[in-house]
Amino acid sequence: MTSPAAAPPPAPARFTPAPTPGRRALAVVASAAVVAVTAMLVAVFAFFIGNGQSPQIFSQLFGHFALAALIVWVLLSVANAVGATRAWFLALISGFASGCLAALLATTVTASAAGDPFSGAIFLFVVGSLVSLNLVFILAVIGAEVFLAPRVLRGILGYSPRRPPRRIALVRIPASNLDEGELTHLERTPVDKARADEQWDNYCAALVAEGWETVEVDAAPELADSVFVEDAVVFFGDLAVIASPGAESRRPEIETVERAVRSVPGIAVRRIELPGTLDGGDVLKVGSTVYVGASSRTNAEGIRQLRQLLTPHGYSVVAVPVTKALHLKSTVTALPDGTIIGDPALVDVPSLFPRFLPVPEPEGVAVVELSWESLLMSSAAPETASMLSGLGYRVVTVDIGEFEKLEGCVTCLSVRVR
Repeated sequence: MTSPAAAPPPAPARFTPAPTPGRRALAVVASAAVVAVTAMLVAVFAFFIGNGQSPQIFSQLFGHFALAALIVWVLLSVANAVGATRAWFLALISGFASGCLAALLATTVTASAAGDPFSGAIFLFVVGSLVSLNLVFILAVIGAEVFLAPRVLRGILGYSPRRPPRRIALVRIPASNLDEGELTHLERTPVDKARADEQWDNYCAALVAEGWETVEVDAAPELADSVFVEDAVVFFGDLAVIASPGAESRRPEIETVERAVRSVPGIAVRRIELPGTLDGGDVLKVGSTVYVGASSRTNAEGIRQLRQLLTPHGYSVVAVPVTKALHLKSTVTALPDGTIIGDPALVDVPSLFPRFLPVPEPEGVAVVELSWESLLMSSAAPETASMLSGLGYRVVTVDIGEFEKLEGCVTCLSVRVR
């Protein structure tokens, strides 16, 4: 369960691609059809009620109003396609014009079908029907076009089929030269490659045990840091932003990661382009707020590009100075309730975070949100694990000691798609 002291943060914005031409056509046709059917039913039932609820009304007038509705449907399909629903007065004008024209044409056809030759009397009858026989129909067309059509059109254009929540984690097997990985703030110590492989297997097993599907990015045996797959891409709902690594040696990692990302259904892909640099480890998402570390790996241009990509989708990007560690998420991460946890000795400006909770161990700054009530973290931080358990979370711990020698943490070893 989440901490009782705070409500969950707002749900992150979802990226919604532009409607396809097919969906636009469906929206236009459906919005016009709703107007036509509504007007036909209103007119028929108005005459049914007004004539003592006589069933004969249906046989006498249904064909006439069905023809008028068909004509309205065609006319408003064209009108709505060119933007008649963008403003109420445009809808009113379109509804009035379409209703009148459809009524005139349908009445003319009805009179002709009765065998009456066209004459001045018939002309006067047809015109006069606008304020008699067809008045209710025309008013119903106007009302439906103003009030119903825009809602139907917007509803179809904005509709996105609901999918079950995705719990996919992209992972990448350690490289054969793992011990040659980049270091910035730690002294190099020997890495036990066999033990690192075992720890990576256990990390993936922990994700699977918690209901996550692991998808392996193609191995890159010659790219020492490639196991830290989080740095290559960041997900924001249905939008994936391919990073631009600050370390030149890591830039070859991007191609295969992007290929794996594009294999995930329903994901739109954007990129951070040089001279902008951005590592995924510098990006911390808390609801609709995105904290981005201005570090040795992420520069101002990278932050600017990310802000430009995310702002239209409802995210607020907050830049955070990072000078005492490799990445922002080497210093802070977030609990499911939105509380930021971190090591005060590593955080440059704690006041940038509205709720900050210090942790007792440097290895305890990194947590992976497995669910609203479950966390994954390093077994090297037992005091932090105990503290978080006391806040109501179920804590799963894994040994990642060999990766911690390379400034890695539990967040670095996977990219979660939710």
